[in-house]
Order: sequence, then C-alpha cells, then structure tokens
Amino acid sequence: MEVVALGKTGLNVSRLSIGTGSNGWNGRSNQTDLGFEGLRDLLLFSHGKGVTFWDSADQYGSHPHAKAALKEVARESVTITTKTTSRTRETVEADVKRFLKEIGSDYVDIVLLHCLTQVDWPQRYPDAMEALVRCKEQGLIRAHGVSCHDYSAFQTSAMTDWVDVVLARINYAGVHMDASPADVIRTMEQMAFAGKGIYGMKVLGQGKLAEDATGQREAIEFVMGLPCVHAMTIGMTSESEVEANVAVVNELSEKGM
Repeated sequence: MEVVALGKTGLNVSRLSIGTGSNGWNGRSNQTDLGFEGLRDLLLFSHGKGVTFWDSADQYGSHPHAKAALKEVARESVTITTKTTSRTRETVEADVKRFLKEIGSDYVDIVLLHCLTQVDWPQRYPDAMEALVRCKEQGLIRAHGVSCHDYSAFQTSAMTDWVDVVLARINYAGVHMDASPADVIRTMEQMAFAGKGIYGMKVLGQGKLAEDATGQREAIEFVMGLPCVHAMTIGMTSESEVEANVAVVNELSEKGM
C-alpha cells in the first residue's frame, strides 16, 4: 500500500488506516466486541495487507489489542494514534504514561484531544495542550492534535498553530458530519496549507454509503480525490472488509489519486 507524508509532521502513514472505534465509547466499540484475539488478529491481518496506520483511543478500549499485535511486528512499522478526553495538565500527562503501558511502547505516534466541541477550546484547555507539548519534547509522543465533533471547533483547529494532526469527518454526502462537505473541505484546505496532517473518518458515513461495492468505491474515491486529505481511517470488523477496502485504495492509488 502507498505510504504518504502526513502533512509536515514528519510521520509517514499508509493511505488506509484501520479504525478501532466504530460506535465506540465508554471502553468498547464494534472492533473490541470482536474479542481480544479477534481484534488483535485483525490488526495483524491488516498490517500484512499494508495497513500500518492504526487508529485507537482510550474510549474505545483498544489499547490492549494493539499491544498484543505489536508483539508480532516491528514497532517502527506501525503508526499509532490514540486519543484522550482529559483536559488538565496532570490528567493528560497521566493518560499518556498510562497509554504507553497499555500499548506496550516507549512512544505513541499521535495523541489527539478527543471530541472537541467548543469554538474556544484553546482558551479552555491550554494546560492540556501544554501537557502534550511537554510529552512531545520528552519523546513520549511524536505529534499532537485534535478530533472535533463541532464545526466551530474544527475551524478553530485550522487557525491554531499547536495542532499537528486533525482527524476530520468527511464524506461526499455529509453523513455524520458537522457541516457540508464543501465547508469542511474549504477548512481542510486551510489546514493542509498550514502543514497540518489530515486524515479522514466517517468516509463511508458509518456504513450508510457502503451498502454495496459501488457505494463503497464511490465514497473512498471521493475522499482520496481530495488533495487536502492525506489518509483515511475506516472501521473494519472482518478480513473480508479489510481486503475489499485495501483493494479499492490500492487501485485508486495506482491511478494516481
């Protein structure tokens, strides 16, 4: 699978990331519902298909599964995102240290402030931001950023230098998004121009745009056709889903998308 630069973060990632948080919150998701061995094996299968970008979060409960999978592959061959809902210096720092143990690594590639919903989030959470800066300086993480669930918070992220990486909700139909595709794309273009790494989620509209192979391809093709989006994460729960999505991404990459 094609590997691309994630903006100017210095990180290189596979175009497709495996998400572990479909319908995820409060320590579970559709992926963790597969069971410990089930998700571990799916991560390893994905890795074998070139999907070396893994999207996890504290709220998904998927850290132990990633840890088990990492025992079978080289750590440097995987880029891992996780997310924190903590908002103070002390709790964010404690989270990062806990995440390292849960994932079984000396560092996490990307840590995002999870589920931001206020336009003034930088003014609300400067201590959380500073904590991630310190973790980056100490080599515990390699990049920090945001996952937004509100368009005003998303717009603020475009104008905030602190943001290295943005996980953005984007699909052609506006399903499970915070604004129209046109508005979100315009904001992502600003982010990309500033050098931020952007990867898309809700690419398949939480499954609503992929009821058949044609819909799946159209949805992936739309996002891959956006120069401002470097990669995408799709929550997958079976080897057949991984194979189908990998096939589409690889085909479109070969066509220069």
